[in-house]
Amino acid sequence: MICSMSRKGNCSDNSPVERFFGSLKREWTGDRLYGNRREAIADVREYVAAYYNSKCLHSTLGYTTPIDYEYNPSKMSGIA
Repeated sequence: MICSMSRKGNCSDNSPVERFFGSLKREWTGDRLYGNRREAIADVREYVAAYYNSKCLHSTLGYTTPIDYEYNPSKMSGIA
């Protein structure tokens, strides 16, 4: 990741992160309460590894999962 230091009020820099956190809250954590920080971290890692990257289809990736997109060289290079 590259830290964004754009001009004040440039909301597009933060939109991908806001979208991810919105999905995390809506699809996974909801109103869940955690006993401690370690439990919360483990649950968020589970969301990223077991669901978001491997099962959740992303429209910007042609309705594939991030893992499928990453391991499909033809989509990465733009070659059909």
